[in-house]
Amino acid sequence: MGLGNVLFGRKKLQGPKLEKLFALASAQVTLEAELGLRSAGVAAVVFKPLSAGEFDRAQGEIEELLVAVCESTGSKVDRRPDTLGFQWLLVRDPDLEDLVASVHLVSSELEARGFGAQLLAALFAFEGRPKRIQLVYGFKRGTFWPFVPTGKGQERDNAEELRLKNELEGELPIEPQLERWLGLFDAPID
Repeated sequence: MGLGNVLFGRKKLQGPKLEKLFALASAQVTLEAELGLRSAGVAAVVFKPLSAGEFDRAQGEIEELLVAVCESTGSKVDRRPDTLGFQWLLVRDPDLEDLVASVHLVSSELEARGFGAQLLAALFAFEGRPKRIQLVYGFKRGTFWPFVPTGKGQERDNAEELRLKNELEGELPIEPQLERWLGLFDAPID
């Protein structure tokens, strides 16, 4: 599909792929037993900002969404902007399966309310290794990739990321194109 087709309305952009998120919950046994990784109990959904007018109109809808997700899943959800103006919906739940379900619910509600094209990624934090491990889920392609920041500015541990890729390929749909492995530095998931 060419850019001209999208711009002139002949074809629509593909929506986010949400269902592959559940592969993470299915991979929990491997993550814990074989890799020694356990959920840090926090995840986040990041989406592109809207124009000021659209955002003001949508802000009430997003607040309603957060209240509904909290009531239906028991997870804690709150919203934070980052320094680049992207919006982060932080989800906290000690159970990985519930965390994945809550992230899926947040994402599908955003899509249902017309924000599907703005969904960028979901980020899940894991503990159990010297460095905090993060698994990123790209909504557009429906794939995961490991992200291991070193804690030194914008550096990442590429060797550890590739090791995790090899260990997780049988469990998760891993993004095959390494140049698409976006680093989500300074994500507010502390």
